[in-house]
Amino acid sequence: MLKVLRNLKKSFWSVVVIVILLCIQATTDLALPDYTSKIVNIGIQAGGIETAVPEIIAKEDMDNLLIFTEQNEAILKNYTLVGVVKNREEEKIIHKYLGKNANIEPNRIYILKDMQKEEKEELAKIMATPLMEMALIKNIPEEQREQMLTEFTSKIDNMQDSIKEQAAVSAVKELYKKLGADTDKLQNDYILMAGIQMLGIASITMVSAISIMLLSSRVAAKLGRTLRDKVFKKVIHFSNKELSEFSTASLITRSTNDIQQIQQLITMLFRVVVYAPIIGIGGFIKVLTNSDSQMAWIIGVAILAVLFVVGTLFISVMPKFKKLQELVDKINQVAREILTGLPVIRAFHKEKKEEGRFEKANFNLMKTDRFVSRAMSMMMPLLMLIMNSIMILIVWVGGHNVDQGVMQVGDMMAFIQYTMQIVMAFLMISMISIMLPRAAVSARRINEVVETEPAIKDLPEVKKLDSSKKGLVEFKNVSFHYPDADTEVLSDINFTANPGETTAIIGSTGSGKSTVVNLIPRFYDVTGGELLIDGVNVKEVAQKELRDIVGLVPQKGILFSGTIESNIKYADSNMPDEQMKEAAQIAQATEFIEEKEKQYQEPIAQGGSNVSGGQKQRLSIARAIAKDPEIFVFDDSFSALDFKTDSKLREALASKTKDKTVIIVAQRISTILNAEKIVVLEEGKVVGIGTHEELMKNNETYRQIALSQLSEEELNGKGGE
Repeated sequence: MLKVLRNLKKSFWSVVVIVILLCIQATTDLALPDYTSKIVNIGIQAGGIETAVPEIIAKEDMDNLLIFTEQNEAILKNYTLVGVVKNREEEKIIHKYLGKNANIEPNRIYILKDMQKEEKEELAKIMATPLMEMALIKNIPEEQREQMLTEFTSKIDNMQDSIKEQAAVSAVKELYKKLGADTDKLQNDYILMAGIQMLGIASITMVSAISIMLLSSRVAAKLGRTLRDKVFKKVIHFSNKELSEFSTASLITRSTNDIQQIQQLITMLFRVVVYAPIIGIGGFIKVLTNSDSQMAWIIGVAILAVLFVVGTLFISVMPKFKKLQELVDKINQVAREILTGLPVIRAFHKEKKEEGRFEKANFNLMKTDRFVSRAMSMMMPLLMLIMNSIMILIVWVGGHNVDQGVMQVGDMMAFIQYTMQIVMAFLMISMISIMLPRAAVSARRINEVVETEPAIKDLPEVKKLDSSKKGLVEFKNVSFHYPDADTEVLSDINFTANPGETTAIIGSTGSGKSTVVNLIPRFYDVTGGELLIDGVNVKEVAQKELRDIVGLVPQKGILFSGTIESNIKYADSNMPDEQMKEAAQIAQATEFIEEKEKQYQEPIAQGGSNVSGGQKQRLSIARAIAKDPEIFVFDDSFSALDFKTDSKLREALASKTKDKTVIIVAQRISTILNAEKIVVLEEGKVVGIGTHEELMKNNETYRQIALSQLSEEELNGKGGE
């Protein structure tokens, strides 16, 4: 998996931006529950008053307050008795609580000095008890005050800090009312400001989330493109050995479905690697520092429940992921095979049989996919059940704590939000743990292709072709067996194809004719002996240089989607039109090309499915002729042509290739009667070399093949030509 992820270096800066945005989003998400808690605890319950430290207090009330404490100096040093002249900060506080037009008599009110948050918290602890006592004593008859004060003080000492603070804040609110402050406005202003701050934070979260998704999708798409490019470039250089090992259907699946699995993982991966740990750890720290840590065990219960559900699903579903990809390979293989062989299937009336074969592959895929989908579909309802159950548990336990004065309602709401964030973080990690195995299987399959070294590759130092031996093809004691095969397909092959001559290869089916010509452009490497072209061993020549001088027409005519022109000019899209038309004329293709409405611009469907077999073969021959190579190789390329077209094509070809080396593999004797050299193969061995006349006299194998196709008179007259 890591080998695949290394390709992300092309999107390095995008990844950096994603990580930064994820940190920003996590930070803002963690900040929101605090604001919820403040709105409830301070905005609603405390009327917008944040601490038990009055920012403005009448001198009379301050004097009364100091009666109930021995820390007069610690309190008064933080306040200023406002005289006639007021500074800007004092004016601001007066306007906030009493309005702009307030008429304040000199030396009648105290204003709180500018303080740090920590200093204000310490002062609140000092003032909480005297504020509560002052508020209580005010409503008690004077004769009972001393006794009640003693009892109340002892009770206050045993109270929770949160209850003390709430009671003290209520006392501060009464002091503000006594001064004539609009406490309703204070409350509304606090809630409004907190709400605006929450909206701002939520907006940052939204922008970050959208940006992250856009960038993640872009990075994932770019990675997919890079992987497809690597796979395709590797496959394009595969020899026939590697292509047979992987199969076409599997390579298509690896280039599409497997890479898509990696893309889907990448869109989630950054959130899990960066966002989930920040949320999980940050949420837990917030719970321990900002809330009552006695309820932290609930988070542990939630995490264990999530891990149990996900772990169970993981164990049951994991083995199915690899099988799922293999079944996708299988259905692609069956579908491709059926669609390719559709004419044969119809001719033999085997539609039902092939439908059954496809149905079996389809059913196996559906069965496995259904199991995986069912298992995965159970996960979300189970996890939602856990989350909702945990929420009920928090409300139950938190409700008792609120009732006992241990925690405030806002703290309980914040605890719910933090718990959900922590559970969601683990949920994301669990989700990725489900996606990761399937993506890992896909990554391994992609790496298998990318890391496979072609069996046929150029040497570090290659040789140049010998121009003095231009077009010379020499087989010297050549042997060959297919990869993983025990028996030799070819053994001790010796012959030479000279420039300016036509060398024909003939033999019964399975004698190794096509194998011989596949060795020339080095589709396979010889396993014994030497194959020399232009006087140099083909293993020592660069593949590009070798294939540039060979014009191959395969046994099965292959055309590409495009036009007739693009197919003939396949070797060089910039070749002159005259060269293209000359090649088409020699290949006897002009007669059907010129009949078409758009002639050379006539569209060709994928695989040449909109032209006949003979037309496809002639266009393949025209493509090789237009390339104008040193060596022409025709692998039974005239089989779909009628005798008249075959004769005219060979006659036109002879004038074009008089200085070239022509190697023809043929089944029909009439195609090779005039060849300067005929090589006869039988069971992978050369059993005769010579001209038609020589072989008719001296080679029984050739004679039998010839007489099976033409009469003695036709052979003596060379097919009536």
